[in-house]
Amino acid sequence: MNDNFINTWVPNSELGRIHSLREPIAKRREREGQTFDTTHPLAQAIIKGWKTGAKKDSPVDCFVISSAFELMGRQLIHDLREDNERSESEYYLAFLKEALAGKQPGLGNIVLSHEQPSQKVLDIFRTPTAGNCQDYTVVVIDATAFENGGTLIIDFEIGREEGEAAFYLFDGDKELSATEDPPKDMLAWEWGEPGDTHQITHAFDRGQFFKLGVTGYWERDEPCINAFHAKISVNA
Repeated sequence: MNDNFINTWVPNSELGRIHSLREPIAKRREREGQTFDTTHPLAQAIIKGWKTGAKKDSPVDCFVISSAFELMGRQLIHDLREDNERSESEYYLAFLKEALAGKQPGLGNIVLSHEQPSQKVLDIFRTPTAGNCQDYTVVVIDATAFENGGTLIIDFEIGREEGEAAFYLFDGDKELSATEDPPKDMLAWEWGEPGDTHQITHAFDRGQFFKLGVTGYWERDEPCINAFHAKISVNA
């Protein structure tokens, strides 16, 4: 595995993640004549990783980033755990192997299998902040283990804060457009208001990837953020 990786450590504070440290760090760099380019593709990949996945704002993250500076995987270090079958090191090794295999662990992917046909997601959605451009929260659903297909079932509940939401299901290779409203090529969709619970179902005949895109709507001018909880499962 060492042949596939170059390891490096970048403090989150150096990239401006900790607001209270931004000014002291800027003064230190000025005093020491140092610079830190946060527009570099590596820095941008790390910053993108902070905002990716169902669990955000971890104090310590491990990212797998390709030579083209694309995110391949994310692991919250505090979530590394031992279980009945794997030690902490074995769990971490499995994470690295999944990243190399293109499964994008920790990046919002839900991997379903016959052994684990159901998983839960807790995330947020935002109302558009730039004109009518959609601001999608995306969950990638890996159902490739179901070679003979099945029925994808998404049960979701919207939080009670301000902000309605549309839930769109797409094929996994669909590139979501920020300007299509409604989006093209959707497989199914549902609309919900704060506190609502709904279900999306979709029958498929072969193992494949899906994308669930969630975007907020609100009649008022000011942007708002709300949460959603989803149970995603396959009935084979």
